[in-house]
Amino acid sequence: MVARTEPQMRDDELFITRDFAAPLSLVWRLWEDRDHMRRWWGPEAFRVVSLESDFRPGGNWRVHMTNPQFGESHSHGTFRSIMPRREIVFTFAWDEGSGETTETLVTVTFEEADGVTRQHFHQTPFSSIEYRDGHIVGWNSLFNKQQLYTEALARGQPPPID
Repeated sequence: MVARTEPQMRDDELFITRDFAAPLSLVWRLWEDRDHMRRWWGPEAFRVVSLESDFRPGGNWRVHMTNPQFGESHSHGTFRSIMPRREIVFTFAWDEGSGETTETLVTVTFEEADGVTRQHFHQTPFSSIEYRDGHIVGWNSLFNKQQLYTEALARGQPPPID
């Protein structure tokens, strides 16, 4: 896999790239399978209480998370398009009382080389730099959990307990 640099971010968007020591088929399955997804979704200090996911274009998703410091959080969206093992496009918004309710668009793309899967994440538009920067922290924390979970499964080990 050729090393890439992140595109220059505008104030209303974010990019995150993460490499997984796992085949694309596994990384993809953990996005499409709700039971797997609930094990790694959410920032590290959060626990998923429930996760609903109708993984198809036009299908909705909804997550209820909890954290001892921040309490309850609810987010939701709709899958806009899904190109198997290549791209997932979905909307993201916090429910009233969980964060800023402005809807953003998330695009996640995937590529594989030599048993490593590279996942590119893009989210836009954000209403402020502060709101975007909070998402940078949250998504990177979520991807830390995703990486631990995915790579444990790829090694044939039990995934971390949520």
